[in-house]
Amino acid sequence: MDILQLCQMACSGNDEAFYKLICEHKAQLYKIAYSYFKNEPDALEAIQETTFRAYKGIRKLKEPKYFKTWLIRILINYCIDETKQNKKVLMPVENVDIISSIDGDIELKLLVGQLDPKYRSIIILKYYEGFTLNDIAEILEKPVGTIKTWLNQALKKLRVVLAEEGKHYA
Repeated sequence: MDILQLCQMACSGNDEAFYKLICEHKAQLYKIAYSYFKNEPDALEAIQETTFRAYKGIRKLKEPKYFKTWLIRILINYCIDETKQNKKVLMPVENVDIISSIDGDIELKLLVGQLDPKYRSIIILKYYEGFTLNDIAEILEKPVGTIKTWLNQALKKLRVVLAEEGKHYA
């Protein structure tokens, strides 16, 4: 059974189909949540809350083919709200490894973690998760032009900080 069929079944109230969809996307959800909170308990709580919100709202999903985008949007909105509410932006020293599956300089990952949430979302979705700018615009419900602007602003901020530290990235 393909993802679209599962989505249609889940939208019709099939709990097993919904569970399979969540299982299909849990690794990606975890990586995104972990990139916000930098610790496993908060990332798992974000996934749990996202799953709950998605389950409550699945019947309102108009286009089942956009399930993944819709689910990630729920997660990112939750992460941004929690980050603002609880000021969980800075990473504890014991969690410096961040996400082991993401390649690159740890210092760069720390800097991304300190960006404004809207910029962090774009960097995570674009460079860590491989989404296109159009996909990101859809997930964040913003025009593509806004996403491009925010991406450029985020990259400029990162370049400035890295240049001050004597590091140069392409």
